[in-house]
Amino acid sequence: MKFVFHILPAYPATPEERERLAPIAHRTDKTQQMLDEMLDITQHCEDIGFDAVTFSEHHFYTEGCEAGATPTPHLIRLLLNTKRIKIGPLGFVLPTWDPIRLALDVAWADQMSKGRAICGLARGVFPRWVNVLGQHYGVELGSAGAGSPADEHNREVFEELFQVIKLAWKDEPFSFKGKYYQVPFPAEGHFWAPHEATHRYGAPGEMDGQFLRKLSAVPKPYQKPHPEIWQAFTASERTIRWDATHGVRPMVFTPFPDAAKKVFQAYVEEAAKSGECLKLGQRMGSCQFIYIDKDRSEAHRLMHSGSYFVFQNFHCKVDKNIPPDFESLLNLKMMVAGNVDDVRRRIAELQETLNPEYVLWLGDQGYVTRDEMKRELELFATKVMPEFQERRTSAPSEGVAAH
Repeated sequence: MKFVFHILPAYPATPEERERLAPIAHRTDKTQQMLDEMLDITQHCEDIGFDAVTFSEHHFYTEGCEAGATPTPHLIRLLLNTKRIKIGPLGFVLPTWDPIRLALDVAWADQMSKGRAICGLARGVFPRWVNVLGQHYGVELGSAGAGSPADEHNREVFEELFQVIKLAWKDEPFSFKGKYYQVPFPAEGHFWAPHEATHRYGAPGEMDGQFLRKLSAVPKPYQKPHPEIWQAFTASERTIRWDATHGVRPMVFTPFPDAAKKVFQAYVEEAAKSGECLKLGQRMGSCQFIYIDKDRSEAHRLMHSGSYFVFQNFHCKVDKNIPPDFESLLNLKMMVAGNVDDVRRRIAELQETLNPEYVLWLGDQGYVTRDEMKRELELFATKVMPEFQERRTSAPSEGVAAH
């Protein structure tokens, strides 16, 4: 089992301070405090043995919640200030991105870190910003939810742009003519005045006489064939099956245990159709809120102070499957709050029922103090993680392709 810590990230403040300092995200002092905490906590996770750190992409959060915005600067900064740990956004909201720019940002970060970048992807949830940054693809999220025309359009854009990213990471030049994107533009190619130099020094296949017919994005990733691709916080069986077909690693956000088991099994079933023999939980992660202290009452205090603030005020307003109260989340086991034994029992239960390759801790940076967050992480790393790292399941079966 591998352990991942997820940073929203958030401007550090209590709810009262957010109201008093509104809009807190306009403040340079608070921006700097958030950046300092992101780096300090990431380095702390590396020091105490976490396998990866991830963070969200969201925009226009004047309230200071999930305020990381454009992922690339954070990705490069955190990678260049660590040595071992894997790092990546979870994720780039693909229907708002130029796919080649995204592929290049990840490739550069992967090269700079010599192979520690993760490429996490998401389809988006909040229309406040997805509709603005995705307008050139006609993306327009609304309240209709899964299966609506807007949701289907978003999925169609995501899947097409995903194809472009994978092609951009390959060693050979490519052309692509999709509904939303073309390479080159126009896809049929065009006259290229320096054709002699490209014939002599460029990649074979780019040129057809004096006409540019294909392109090759550079650099290529350090990891071959490319960095791991993760899917952010999905619970949709349709998405899980698509992930399995394309070698994507879903981090499963499931407030319902029965639904979790169903989608974990669906991933194995779908992978088998492509000739991959995966164990239950292989290439998959389970997402949890975790609040841990030697004193159970203190863990509950941290829970009430924690990052559920953003889920209570934002996420449950968008997704009606997310309960607006702590008790329901505890009962649904999306959240665990207690002492070391309580948390250890919950991780053991996850291992027994789902056997996830990853446990992803939805963190509380910005909602509890930096010292409280680091103390929780250290307690978890020293008293919980070692047992499950030592009891890791066997390695993937031979013949399973790396992604």
